Amino acid sequence: MTNPELPSRLDRLRGLMKTLSLAAILVPRGDEHLGEYVPPSAERLAWLTGFTGSAGLAVILADRAALFVDGRYTLQAGQQAPTGLYEIRHLMREPYADWLKSALPSGARVGFDPWLHSADAIASLTKTLKGAGIEAVALDRNPIDAVWTDRPAPPLAPIVPHAVAYAGVDSADKRAEIGRALIDAGAGATVLTGPDSIAWLLNVRGGDVPNAPMPLSFAVAKDDGHVELFVDGRKLSDETRRHLGNAVTASEPDKFGDALDRLAKLGKPVRLDPATTPAWIVDRLKTAGAEIAAGPDPCQRPKAIKNPVEIEGAREAHRRDGAALVRFFTWLGDAMAKKPPTEIEASDVLANLRAEQDLARGPSFDTISGAGEHGAIVHYRAVPESDKRLAPGMLYLLDSGGQYLDATTDVTRTVALGEPTPEMCRHFTLVLKGHIALGRARFPEGTTGGQLDALARAPLWEYGLDYDHGTGHGVGSYLSVHEGPQRIFKSGTAALEPGMIVSNEPGYYRSGHYGIRIENLVLVRKAELADAERPTLEFETLTLVPIDRNLIDLALLTSVERHWVDAYHANVYATLADRLGVKERDWLAEAAAPL
Repeated sequence: MTNPELPSRLDRLRGLMKTLSLAAILVPRGDEHLGEYVPPSAERLAWLTGFTGSAGLAVILADRAALFVDGRYTLQAGQQAPTGLYEIRHLMREPYADWLKSALPSGARVGFDPWLHSADAIASLTKTLKGAGIEAVALDRNPIDAVWTDRPAPPLAPIVPHAVAYAGVDSADKRAEIGRALIDAGAGATVLTGPDSIAWLLNVRGGDVPNAPMPLSFAVAKDDGHVELFVDGRKLSDETRRHLGNAVTASEPDKFGDALDRLAKLGKPVRLDPATTPAWIVDRLKTAGAEIAAGPDPCQRPKAIKNPVEIEGAREAHRRDGAALVRFFTWLGDAMAKKPPTEIEASDVLANLRAEQDLARGPSFDTISGAGEHGAIVHYRAVPESDKRLAPGMLYLLDSGGQYLDATTDVTRTVALGEPTPEMCRHFTLVLKGHIALGRARFPEGTTGGQLDALARAPLWEYGLDYDHGTGHGVGSYLSVHEGPQRIFKSGTAALEPGMIVSNEPGYYRSGHYGIRIENLVLVRKAELADAERPTLEFETLTLVPIDRNLIDLALLTSVERHWVDAYHANVYATLADRLGVKERDWLAEAAAPL
């Protein structure tokens, strides 16, 4: 069911385009920090199109419009965005710049908000369009904001200290480490636009965006360890200001541009990542005469490599999280025998069980609670209009996670409601085989996620099957559930290093019928091999939730794979049994019994 106001919103935007002499306008899903999670005030794409996915971009022309999404969202986009208004396009197979080039005549002007696109993205767009005589025009004001009359106010959640008991390393030590990295790179400062990097560097957390405890802000970190933080002062309590200390100067956001101008006078290059930094910032620095040293955000790698305190926090959080999931599945079994819940009812029960755990601070993302054909929508989100009641004969896909003061969790389980079909079992077991292959992998130092990705896909490939999403993403420590630079993806280029946490989540999706995904979080660690000729790494599985034995086709598993399942389940039971009541322990004993 689509919003009846969507056509009039599109008409108002087109009226403004005509006033601005624009043939097209770009409407990305994002804010000035170019991250996955954005506040309601920045949900411009959802307001205009109805599409609520975490990634996408609309291109609006005078007489047609297209919504570009990746493979995770092709089904969802077609259901949420009115097809009479928007053409649904695959972002990877048909880049929006190429589409614009073919759709517009020479001399056309394409408007964009330079705060909502990276410098690299605009450079690529400009190059593509210039060849067709089309001009990309940076706008002083976002056109959506001019027609969105009831736009929510920007968030003002308090920024609070994150105790070193959970962070593991003092902020001063982190700032000194970044300062040394800048000196080694020959840079005098770096511009930080990612709220997760700023939160990690300063040992603070916030609540400006859903599900991720990040304060929206910008910062300039210098080679001497000093940091200039640009944030609305109403977010900072006296306690937080004392926590930041004298080496961190807090200023209002409207002072950020002047600070960028001053960087040009440092006499040293300014480090930033053009792939993740808004074009507005890069243009401002260049106009001021600053020398830009392109390179990754220097906070990303040290943030991704968890310290011993964070690693132990992750282990303990997954024990609490696993106990909550066991209680949930025990409840679900009873509910299915009495009155099956709806997708939202089930999701709410799990949220309440997680909230009862020590150090719980809410979900790490909107739960994907997909019954039957809804499970085939990779990032499905149940709403009252779509809320489906679980029923025997379905597969139920539950992808959920929790934020805890000591860690962030993310786990997916697919379970059979009643008796599964042989086809369901075959597909589930192929996904399981890929999951096991990746979970058991040992690999030399320097191996990238892209080199490991095929391990999880190979069993599916053998049957002519695949899935259109990455196999694994990095996970933060009480931060974003999606973290770089590490990921397991066909094009993943970052080397996996000890201390990194990444997901292992192959899947299979039969459109209109069911979806299957099995996801554990794993920790990269050194492998202790007596005869190894080179340093070797492996994964330690953190997630502690049974895998549905009723969906496993034993004939498709090797003896090694059977042993992996039995060993995993034995560890789950041994770790969680004492944290459970009698009823939940009995359920777990059956769910974790040897194959």
